[in-house]
Amino acid sequence: MKQLLSIALVCTLLAIATSCTNNSQNQTSTMKQRINTNNAPAAIGPYSQAIDSGTGLIFVSGQLPIDPATGAFPEGGVKEQTRQSLTNAKAILEAAGLSLANVVKTTVFLADMGDFAAMNEVYAEFFAEPFPARSAVAVKTLPKNALVEVECIAAR
Repeated sequence: MKQLLSIALVCTLLAIATSCTNNSQNQTSTMKQRINTNNAPAAIGPYSQAIDSGTGLIFVSGQLPIDPATGAFPEGGVKEQTRQSLTNAKAILEAAGLSLANVVKTTVFLADMGDFAAMNEVYAEFFAEPFPARSAVAVKTLPKNALVEVECIAAR
């Protein structure tokens, strides 16, 4: 009888452990969801336009200033490119049911820190108080030789 109870206990513990493992795996796979829209340029590599983490945070990949209608950068300089990058980020957030007002953090990548003031002027047109936290860094080269790229994190 003791042996039978011991076997039953072991089987029960194994069933619970398997159930917990399966639930954890299922939760992980359903928690993270891709966000995609045709109103922003398609990803040009093995990444998503954005990911809904399932925890209330949306992570938007760096947006190059590509016009999704033409596949090209806008005419002009860093101001026009900043406007397009932020327009792309806005379209992705809208696909997630959010807006730029939900953004809590941005990172701006500039090909030349000398363009900071011009970028900042356009950036201020897209965000209102309280402004999101922000980092701005100069990088050696951006993909497709862009002048600017913007990524952001938004909260539901």
